[in-house]
Amino acid sequence: MSDRLLPLLSALPQTGDALGEQLGVGRVTVHTLARRLADQGVPIIVSRQGYALEPGTPAPGLVPVHGVFGRALRYTGTTTSTQDDLRLWAEHPTSPAPHGAVVVAERQTAGRGRRGRAWDTPQDTLVFSVLLCAPLTLPDLALMPLAAGVAVHEACRTGGLKWPNDLLTLDGRKLAGILLEADLRGEEARRAVLGIGVNVGSAPPGAAHLHETQPGLTRAELLGRLLGALEHWLVQPAEDVLSAWRAASLTLGQAVHVNTPRGTVQGTAIDLDTHGNLQVQDPDGQVHTISAGDVQLIGSLPLSSPPNS
Repeated sequence: MSDRLLPLLSALPQTGDALGEQLGVGRVTVHTLARRLADQGVPIIVSRQGYALEPGTPAPGLVPVHGVFGRALRYTGTTTSTQDDLRLWAEHPTSPAPHGAVVVAERQTAGRGRRGRAWDTPQDTLVFSVLLCAPLTLPDLALMPLAAGVAVHEACRTGGLKWPNDLLTLDGRKLAGILLEADLRGEEARRAVLGIGVNVGSAPPGAAHLHETQPGLTRAELLGRLLGALEHWLVQPAEDVLSAWRAASLTLGQAVHVNTPRGTVQGTAIDLDTHGNLQVQDPDGQVHTISAGDVQLIGSLPLSSPPNS
């Protein structure tokens, strides 16, 4: 029943009687349902005027949407994972999620980052997933995390990018992370789910948040920026994506230590190849092309490792 109350809430207060009439219940039940939503992490304001969501909550009707991404948007309090929720929505037999559909959550109990790591979601974090429906080739998939990184950097208006998928402050603290999961069928994927987490008003130990430099930024405003930037950058030509990523990079030109499935590579990150792979030159002058791996910057940036890395 609390899930039925949540879509009725907005930034404008509504009385318990008015909400109860829409739900077919009394105002005491409405109050109970509102308390349950608050326990799930939904930022509800209860006043003499009634019940409302806190301004800036990334819920339907409060997020500025100007394109396809986010037209279909589901907002929830606590869930296991926005990635899993969106995948289930996409597989619904009668009302599947369309391309650009978005799921946003306040908390994740089983959120995950790259390589199976836990994805921590402290209060005032923006965590969401976007559905990408189209035949996607392997080269398309390889560039998507880089394109998403460019979009996140553009929308957050601060920091720089660590290959392949993190936004850092200039002193190396993590601000945001990206996870791409695809349903592969041979050399193509019929769809992909792109997950993004941004520390907006708080952060895990050792990480950073956007309110350090943009104290008035709301999560709804940021989500609107992100959806517009993603919709733009995910369809740009590869050369434009790579050029923009290089311009925002905190990785290229740095001494790096890279853990790859084939072992460890240490040297200087010198460039990206045409597929978005990282090129690292070791002390002997040999250039290693890395398609997957965990990068640690060991140059001028002191890299932190927050729990949602």
